[in-house]
Amino acid sequence: QVQLVESGGGLVQAGDSLRLSCTTSGRTFSSYVMGWFRQAPGKEREFVATISNSGTTTYYADSVKGRFTISRDNAKNTVYLQMNSLKPEDTAVYYCAAKIASDSGSYDTESRSYDYWGQGTQVTVSS
Repeated sequence: QVQLVESGGGLVQAGDSLRLSCTTSGRTFSSYVMGWFRQAPGKEREFVATISNSGTTTYYADSVKGRFTISRDNAKNTVYLQMNSLKPEDTAVYYCAAKIASDSGSYDTESRSYDYWGQGTQVTVSS
């Protein structure tokens, strides 16, 4: 069983930055593909970013490309989401998720593919 705990959310103004962190339990973090998803009120959960287990491959939703950066530190069992130039439409609960990697370069944008989820952290961007 893998437990994920997100942190770093908060209330910021448009144009500000935030860095989310997601720390996992267990000793096999480097075996997991990690993803960030978000859910705004009244909307479905949507993909934000994903990173392969080795950290060599990343993929982003078009809406955040160029503004958000996903990274991981396997020694610290932690994945990060650096969010710059935040917009009011980025307001949502952000979730990190994990799944066993099928190979070293794989990643996944489908939420239903992930086996483990954190409790979420609220990000609110005011205009």
